[in-house]
Amino acid sequence: MTIGSKAEAVRFQDVTKAFGPVVAVADINFTIEAGTLVTLLGPSGCGKTTTLRLIAGLEMANSGSIFIGGEDVTRLSATDRDVSMVFQSYALFPHMTVLDNVAYGLVVSGMAKAEAHAQGEEVLELVGLAGFGARLPSELSGGQQQRVAVARALVLEPQVLLFDEPLSNLDAKLRRHMREEIRDLQQNLGLTTVYVTHDQEEALAVSDRIIVMRNAAIAQEGNPRQLYEEPADAFVADFIGDSNLVEGEIVSVDGDMARVRIGGIEKSLVSHGLGPGPADVAIRPESIRLETVAVDGGIEGNVLKATYLGNHMEYMVETAIGELFVIDHEIGSMLSRGAAVTVVLDDRGVTLVRPDKSPAADDG
Repeated sequence: MTIGSKAEAVRFQDVTKAFGPVVAVADINFTIEAGTLVTLLGPSGCGKTTTLRLIAGLEMANSGSIFIGGEDVTRLSATDRDVSMVFQSYALFPHMTVLDNVAYGLVVSGMAKAEAHAQGEEVLELVGLAGFGARLPSELSGGQQQRVAVARALVLEPQVLLFDEPLSNLDAKLRRHMREEIRDLQQNLGLTTVYVTHDQEEALAVSDRIIVMRNAAIAQEGNPRQLYEEPADAFVADFIGDSNLVEGEIVSVDGDMARVRIGGIEKSLVSHGLGPGPADVAIRPESIRLETVAVDGGIEGNVLKATYLGNHMEYMVETAIGELFVIDHEIGSMLSRGAAVTVVLDDRGVTLVRPDKSPAADDG
């Protein structure tokens, strides 16, 4: 088998999908390069699952065009598209063995059962389930069932592999393990993969690129580091990881850089096209350093809450610019509630962001 050799790019051109009066996807455009893993990330109702179903052919666009490998598939049914999906529920047949589940799509398409089983065994070995073919799904753990669902999708050698919240039924530790397995498999096989999740950490861990959606539209797209360190607006800053959103003032702009006043101190930040005047600033919690002595260029504060979490401390600190959430990995000298501190902002992780002016979501 040559899984991944058929990997193709996916392109959306001005695609809109509505369910009656509710617009689930509104005139969106993006390209997913062949052999990459791109995550559609966003809150419930943002349109990410509808977008995935449009790629699969399980929903049809009202307008616009969808291309897979340069072919316009907009009007093709799901059965006529070379796409496989791993569903949130896994959707395994409980009365069939693991091998029969994996080989099912090949048998239905007309392949001889012996050949289908041979290919199924090969893919089971690929996902670490060699020797499990004779078992029933009920005899497997949740993580093993998820691998069977992946194997069933892979055996069809699709141009595009789709994942719809594949890890949501697993506990936290197993989710971390399985996301690493999915990422390794995707990279080793060179699969074009589209992955839907609402879990920001999961998206950061597995993706080449992330498309953040809100209210049926794309809020921002980029690689994980770009989205985390350079969020386009307050929504993205707050949704991708933890962020303190505070009010600042742009004092002056020189080229791409702005001089920004934040609670009496000034920082030089990328302007992101913003001009002088009031502005929102996103501050990552790990970009805040707490000192117990006065520091030039710092902001005075008091510790409201202190929480020990094993490998780091979490603090809530009251300051002139509002309450700040702080993550501190220096657990050797823990601060107590009520301690007077000076807040010092790092150069990285402090970003000017556009205000979030999006209306409330409809559906999707």
